Order: sequence, then C-alpha cells, then structure tokens
Amino acid sequence: MSAAPHIPVLLRPLLTACAPVRGTWVDGTFGAGGYARGLIEAGAAKVIGIDRDPLAHRMAEEWLPGFHGTIVLREGTFSELDRIAADAGAEQVAGVVLDLGISSMQIDIAERGFSFQKDAPLDMRMSQSGESARDIVNGADEGTLADILYLYGEERASRRIARAIVAARPVDTTLALAEIVARCLPRQKPGEKHPATRTFQALRIAVNDEYGELAQGLEAAERALAPGGLLAVVSFHSVEDRMVKRFLQLRAGRMGQGSRYAPLAEAEAPAFEAVTKKAIEPDAEELASNPRARSAKLRVARRTAAPAGRVSEQEIGMPILNTSRTTGGGRPRR
Repeated sequence: MSAAPHIPVLLRPLLTACAPVRGTWVDGTFGAGGYARGLIEAGAAKVIGIDRDPLAHRMAEEWLPGFHGTIVLREGTFSELDRIAADAGAEQVAGVVLDLGISSMQIDIAERGFSFQKDAPLDMRMSQSGESARDIVNGADEGTLADILYLYGEERASRRIARAIVAARPVDTTLALAEIVARCLPRQKPGEKHPATRTFQALRIAVNDEYGELAQGLEAAERALAPGGLLAVVSFHSVEDRMVKRFLQLRAGRMGQGSRYAPLAEAEAPAFEAVTKKAIEPDAEELASNPRARSAKLRVARRTAAPAGRVSEQEIGMPILNTSRTTGGGRPRR
C-alpha cells in the first residue's frame, strides 16, 4: 500500500497572503503534512496538526521527529480545533489553515474506495471507522439516495441514478457503482469527467459529514484565533467555496440581514476582515506541476478583536439533508 507524493495546493500564495508567518498555527486537515512543513519553513513557531485519518498519523511517524516538537499531530476533526488547540497548550492561535475535501494520498490508495480508477470495496471513510459508502448505497431508501446525490454532488440525474442503484443492490465495489451510474447518463465525450464523478463526491461527503464539519470548523476557527490571527481556507468545489465565502461575508458584516417586514437588528461588530478580496486560484506554474489544483480556490481573512459569534448552516448555504430517513449521510443537525 503506497500513496503518491502529496503536493500542497496553493501553498505559495497562501504563505504570501499570510506573511509574515509567526506564532502557533493549526493545520486542521494535516494529511501528509505539506502545509504544516511550509508554515514552519515560512516562520511559524509551532503547528498543531489535526487529522482523523489513521494513515496520516502512521505516515507522520517517519518524519515528524525531525521537527523536534515544532509540529505536533493530534487525532480528531477540525470541527473541534479550538478544543484540540487549547489541549495542546494554545488557547488562541495566530493562524488556521483548512485544505478541504479529499487528499491525494487517500485517492491513490485503491482499497480506501474513494476512486473508481481501480476496483475496490466501497468505503470512503476518512476515519476508517463508522458507516461506509457501501452502507449508504445498500441501506438508504431511494429518496434519500437521490437527495444525497443532488444536494452533495449537484447531480441532476440523481433520481434516475438512485433508482438504478436500488434495482442493482447489493452494490459492493467502486467499479460496480461507477458502471451503474455510467449506464444512467449520456456517453462520455473525450476530455469530460467520468459520469460517476459527482456520485462519488456526494457519497464521500455524506460518509464523512464534510459540510457539517466545515460549518462547525469555521466557527471553531473563529473561536480559536487571536485578534489579528489569519484564517486560510482552500476549497475545491462550488458548494464548499460558497459556504466559506458566505461565512466570511456574514462575519465581516458584509451581508445584510432583515427585510422591510423585519427591520435589521443591531449589527454585531465584524469578527473578520478580508485579506483576499476575491478567491485566489492556481496560476499556470502550479497547474503545470499539480493538475489536481485546477479547481482550487483560496480565501484568507483576518480575525478582529470582536467576540466570536454564530452563523446558521442555512445562512452560509449549507445543503441540509433530511437525515431522519437514512442510515447514513451525517449526524443530525443542531
């Protein structure tokens, strides 16, 4: 079992936007440690890494001792990064970086079940525990499957695909699922994404509750950051980027609330101010060295001294799945 070398996406513009890099940072999506190493090399005094994937912890054992305690790794999810940082001795931190979605090392290990490039069990669990994609594919009712594909994968043929999956059960492997989806959609043209791409994305997001994690992780970052601290988020598709953008707009006081029927309440003091006025995308040099960066977007904001607040999942545009009728798809919303 081996993974391809991990290339951190948009690391160079991230470090430029966050310069000078100082103090203690939290890398909430540690993976192969590329961002953590980059932050230390740029001047951070310490990086607290967080990852729920046991593979990330096993891989780090080989090189982490060479950083002599400047990088520490903790097991968990970034939705609890404020607590994890405090437990590691940092009540407030100078920066938080989140690299959303799936890492190359997870994709490239076929038996993890994230990809349809090779046949493997339908798994997709980042933590390697709990419900798998196979559990959802074979256990959820047709309506719930359709909702997952539409809300989490923006798949317009969600009902047709869900109907075909239910008819073909049991579906146990990645290639079996990919073939079912491909039969439901028009023939793939040269250069187009595989027809099953959106279905696999949707199931992965459901298995790992990625949108719920993001909504809670942004709030946890706001609580953890010291005044002047920086939040840097790299996203890879439109829903993630929309959630990050709306969160930062709301917490910066740049999205009005209320209507002529419901007057505006007294505005909260802004908790963030934008560092990047719009999302930063990879340049030609980065795309040449790392084609997986093509859909990446980076947003950076600076924490103010205002108290931390709350933003609802609806306000930031998070797709809400009706979990009352599914065996999978994430924990119930608060």
